[in-house]
Amino acid sequence: MTIADTPAPPPERPKPHPDPHPPRLVRLRRAVAGLRPRLVVAFVAVAALSALATAVLTYRAATTSTLDLTKDTALDELRRRIDILAPALPFPPNQSELDHLASQLSGTGGFRDWRVLASYGTGAGAEHSQWTQSVAVPPTLEATVGRGHAAFQRFTAGGDHPWLAVGVPVTYATSGPAGPAGTPSGLTVYALLPLDREQSAADALLAGAAGAGVLVAVLAAGLALLGARQVLHPVRALGDAAHALAQGKLDTRLTVTGHDELAQLSKTFNHTARTLQGTIEELRAVESQGRRFAADVSHELRTPLAAMLAVTDILDEDAEQLPPDTAAALRMVSNETLRLTRLVNDLIEISRLDAGAAPLRAESIDAATAVRETLDLRGWIDRVELELPAALPVRLDPRRFDVIVANLVGNALRHGRPPVRVALRGSDDDLVLTVTDSGAGIPPAELPHLFDRFYKADKSRARSEGSGLGLAIAQENARLHGGVIEAANSPGGGAVFTLLLPRGLDTEEDQ
Repeated sequence: MTIADTPAPPPERPKPHPDPHPPRLVRLRRAVAGLRPRLVVAFVAVAALSALATAVLTYRAATTSTLDLTKDTALDELRRRIDILAPALPFPPNQSELDHLASQLSGTGGFRDWRVLASYGTGAGAEHSQWTQSVAVPPTLEATVGRGHAAFQRFTAGGDHPWLAVGVPVTYATSGPAGPAGTPSGLTVYALLPLDREQSAADALLAGAAGAGVLVAVLAAGLALLGARQVLHPVRALGDAAHALAQGKLDTRLTVTGHDELAQLSKTFNHTARTLQGTIEELRAVESQGRRFAADVSHELRTPLAAMLAVTDILDEDAEQLPPDTAAALRMVSNETLRLTRLVNDLIEISRLDAGAAPLRAESIDAATAVRETLDLRGWIDRVELELPAALPVRLDPRRFDVIVANLVGNALRHGRPPVRVALRGSDDDLVLTVTDSGAGIPPAELPHLFDRFYKADKSRARSEGSGLGLAIAQENARLHGGVIEAANSPGGGAVFTLLLPRGLDTEEDQ
């Protein structure tokens, strides 16, 4: 495969961007969408609907009962006065006599301030008492009364004023020449009663019910707030405790009060927190013991390995004078000793990084010169294609930068295919180093694990020159500088490792 003409673009450092949801808006949204507002709205809605239903039912019942009472009273009063005055009326009555009867029925002895109309006969020859009011008897009521039935009707007139109309057909009390008892006499009396007083009473009742509904809604809101506080305080405490636990405060516990479901939830949280704390402490202890063991073993092996390496170096000089089998065995021992020495050194370095005992000693250097020196020191200068600027001033730890470059280039030379290209460039704030090979690339499933310790992408090569710690050490050194290493596959084939470090030119003194 051929390598791409231009290296893969460097990963962009994440830059701060304006928050689409400002903190004040987020707090307002949480306050509106929280459980407390929903509880208050639910309580107030239930109370308001209950008060509204009560007011409507009360208004209808009061209006109906008042109308029935007024109608019955007016009808009884009208019949009583007709029974008193009608026998003295000559039949058939003339216009003046009807006016006199209507006047008597509408006088001060009448029911409140009703107005009475007396009518005799039907059709064109009917006689009616004089009626000067603007309110007329409803035609439907006249039709019903005309059939010989007493009736009443409620209607509005004169600017939406409520009225009650009562119609009573007068019958003969005793048998006589005009007809038997109970026969319609042809005389009909209508009484119109204004209902402004009853309407005012009903409106006052409705206003009182509405005021009571508002008071009930306010009380419901107060009770809802009180209830929400009692319910949500433990929930909020649980949320704060869970947040503290997520931040690593494993000793966080809740105060348990009462014996309800929230108290049971608090007990469950405390039990979970205790179990989690114990498990994490055990894991930390095991991890600390493992690191300490690796560091102790590495330090203990360092001295005998140094002696073994010195002996094998001396023996390598005389290997040509030894028998072939002995010389081959000697070279194998020498190579394994060298490999074990590198592994021990890597273990010591990774243990120092884990313990935070690896300080960063930044200096002002030229990154292009540092890359050349790293490759020249290891004899790789002729095996790598370089794309370096004339000069790239940076401020970083030269020893750790050397470790990063050596690991990335060495990994490409061991596991990729030539040509291997090293490109260096910089922006105002960042330094970008790209190492690209022309191999088969990295399987996508292996990419997330490349920087894990002791991880080898090629499982078939259980015995290899590398220790499986090189990329992990390079990543840790990049993080010490505030940077990162990313791995990907080049579109033209091969693996691409990109180092992104801050140039650190604004730092005045070594870290």
